[in-house]
Amino acid sequence: MSRMVLERFPAGGPRGSWPAEEFALARRAEGCPAEVVMDLEADAFLVVVVQRATEAGSQGRG
Repeated sequence: MSRMVLERFPAGGPRGSWPAEEFALARRAEGCPAEVVMDLEADAFLVVVVQRATEAGSQGRG
């Protein structure tokens, strides 16, 4: 399995604001199994989708 990053958000957002969570929630409402993870080295929240090997391998072919 691999992860595809859909979007990055800085960790220092305004108090009470959760843009990464809101973005992931909107993707889940569209049927995309998005989740938020923290990239400690970059001090950012990442919205990612877990892909199975067969899905990852089929992208880019057209």
